[in-house]
Amino acid sequence: MIKIKNEFFSIKDIWNSGQCFRMHPIGEDKYRVVVKGKCLEMEETQGEVVLFCTKEEFQNVWEDYFDLKEDYSVFFRNVSKEDRYLQRAASFGKGIRILKQDLWEMIISFIISTQNNIKRIRKCIDLLCKTYGKEIQEGIYAFPEPEELKNVTEEELRGLGLGYRSKYIVKTTQLIIRQEVSLEEIKRMDYQEAKKELQKLTGVGEKVADCVCLFGLHHFDAFPVDTHINQVLEREYGNQFPYEIYKGYRGVIQQYIFYYDFMRENH
Repeated sequence: MIKIKNEFFSIKDIWNSGQCFRMHPIGEDKYRVVVKGKCLEMEETQGEVVLFCTKEEFQNVWEDYFDLKEDYSVFFRNVSKEDRYLQRAASFGKGIRILKQDLWEMIISFIISTQNNIKRIRKCIDLLCKTYGKEIQEGIYAFPEPEELKNVTEEELRGLGLGYRSKYIVKTTQLIIRQEVSLEEIKRMDYQEAKKELQKLTGVGEKVADCVCLFGLHHFDAFPVDTHINQVLEREYGNQFPYEIYKGYRGVIQQYIFYYDFMRENH
């Protein structure tokens, strides 16, 4: 059991921030996340997060996954004092951290996210894992690797409720299997190179590529723009958002904005 008291680390904030679809509440203040064949249960009460794992597993897996070596107070303090909106958004979502997630999982997850809502995305991904992923423990499944989706048909994926995105997943899987786009090469690229390369995949446009760069490659300058973000940029900034002053951590700022706007709209 690992206890962490850090005002810049909140499971609830991360769960609602739209970056992770395999984290679920399993009771009051309790959550479970499945990552690369590992399953972690967590509890958050009174500003303290408890991770139910060994010290060794924490150091080998979860410390890096939750980006706990990074000091997020720096990003928070650097929010412009004159920007009242962003000050409110950062205060509201300061427990968010950018997770270090699996590249392949993020590609498929954000293809599924296209014109979709978070609740439905989670359901689709859970069905995909249950149908094609390896069982880790009873009722809990790993995300399927490219090889496990190699022979899956568009029709089968439509049966899981993936709709028109089914053909994107089939074609993208084949591009990866045939090494026409290499995940290992993308991991070595800088942000702009990776973003361009990712858009060679079927169903990956600029917004999805930015999501993958931020949540699957940890490129902090990626700033995904969806409907929520677009509305905020127009309403609060007249489409003149000061990107240049947040160079090096724009993705963290994007998460503050997304989470604040999403929670206000849905609660």
